Amino acid sequence: MIDCLVSLLPEIGGVDAKVVVVDNASLDNSFALIESWVKEYDVADKVDVIASTENSGFSGGNNIGIQHVKTEYYLLLNSDTLVRKGAISVLINATKQDKSIGLISPRLEWPDGSPQESCFRFLSPLSELIFSANSGPITKLLHKFNVPYPVSDKQRYYDWTSFACVLVKSEVFDDIGLMDDGYFMYFEDVAFAYLAQKAGWKVFNVPEAHVVHLRGGSSPVKSQAKKRKRLPRYYYESRTRYFYQAYGHSGLLFANILWTLGWCISKIRQLFSSEYYSIVVENQWKDIWVNFFKPLQGFIHPSTYK
Repeated sequence: MIDCLVSLLPEIGGVDAKVVVVDNASLDNSFALIESWVKEYDVADKVDVIASTENSGFSGGNNIGIQHVKTEYYLLLNSDTLVRKGAISVLINATKQDKSIGLISPRLEWPDGSPQESCFRFLSPLSELIFSANSGPITKLLHKFNVPYPVSDKQRYYDWTSFACVLVKSEVFDDIGLMDDGYFMYFEDVAFAYLAQKAGWKVFNVPEAHVVHLRGGSSPVKSQAKKRKRLPRYYYESRTRYFYQAYGHSGLLFANILWTLGWCISKIRQLFSSEYYSIVVENQWKDIWVNFFKPLQGFIHPSTYK
C-alpha cells in the first residue's frame, strides 16, 4: 500500500484531491504502518486513513472511501498498484471527449511494461460454455461471447473493465448508487458496469495512461484456480448474484447448464488427449449452484468458514 501511495501522491500534487485509504479490518498491522508513514512524511493534508470495523469486502471497502469525500471524480485503486507518471491527468482529460463516458480505465501492466488483459465483454451464459470447455473450436465459434478482449493500444469503449484502477464520475454513483455490497469479492466490477451502461453511461479505456498492477492478491482465488483447487464460497455467491441480476433466474439456470455442457466436453477431451488442459477446478460442477434458489442472499463471511 505504501508503494502505491508513493507513486500516487506526486500525481495529485497540483490537484484539489484527497486520498482515502480504507483499511478493511486487516489483521497484519497495516493500519498502524500506513498511519505512521503518513505522519512521518507529513502528508496528512492529502491522505486520510480509515479503519473499518469489519472486512466488508471489495465493494464495502470502496463504498466507505467513496462516502468519505464529495468530489467530481472517484479513482478506485487497488493497494497492489503503482501509478505511472501522468496517468491520472490522462484519465481525467479523457472524460471530456464524451459526456456519456462514466467509467475510464488505464492500461494495466506488469512492472516490466508488458500489458495485462483488463477490458472485457459482459459475462453471459454462452461465455460460461466457452470457459468450462476451454476448447479452441468452441471459442472461435462463439468468439463474440468470449469475455476478454485482446489488449489494444487504441482508445475504445468496452462492456466493463478491471476495477484494479478505474476513474468513475460522481454522476454515475448519483444515478445507480454505490457498489453492491452484496458481493464480497469478484463480479462486483462487471455488475456495476452493467448497471451503469443500463443507465446510459459508457466504459472507456485509455491505454495512454499506465498503471502497474502487481496482482499481490487479497484473495486466494487466482492461486487456487491455477492449482485447480476448490475456490472460496464467496466466488460462487458472487457469480450467482451477477447472473441473476443480469439475466434473471432463467438466465442463471441457462448459464449453469451451459457451464456443465462445457465441463462434459472438457472431460471427454481429457479421455482422448493427454495434452489437453482443463481449467475447471475442484468441486466446481456443484459449487456453481451455490445460492441458486436464493441468488440475492447475503454472502457468508470468509471469517466464518470452517
